[in-house]
Amino acid sequence: MRFSLVDRILTLEPGKSITAIKNLSIAEEYLADHFPGFPVMPGVLMIESLVQAGGWLIRETEEFQFSTILLKEARAVKFNNFVKPGRALHVECEITKHEGNLYTLKGTGTVDGTSAVSAKITLEQFNLAEKNPDLKKSDDLRIQKLRELFACLWDGRGETRDES
Repeated sequence: MRFSLVDRILTLEPGKSITAIKNLSIAEEYLADHFPGFPVMPGVLMIESLVQAGGWLIRETEEFQFSTILLKEARAVKFNNFVKPGRALHVECEITKHEGNLYTLKGTGTVDGTSAVSAKITLEQFNLAEKNPDLKKSDDLRIQKLRELFACLWDGRGETRDES
């Protein structure tokens, strides 16, 4: 199963920061099990929302040179509040360090202005062809699909209207 945990990018400044939103719907299947009678977004998916938003920031910063961006490390993770169905998780990521293929970001998520999650995350970018040249076509196809998805998430105008 693939989770898309960024519904819209609200602001994006390449090389610096991104603000995005994840609207939590009762229709999301994992809520049936997390937790029965008290559906809330799992903490690991809140972190994944930070990772995905940070990934979009890095992709745009690097002009989509890399097919893969993965979480390398999460530190200082704090869960401060629940994200319930019908609510929106507002995610902000700011680049604090860039060294080679590694980016470190400060990420926060809020619900109705109240902190829900915060973490320092390190993301690693690479192409599959770096380890196996036969995967160059796969890299190219993935980058094309990511560009298409990005065009759906970000209109480039920097609208900041409230989506909740």
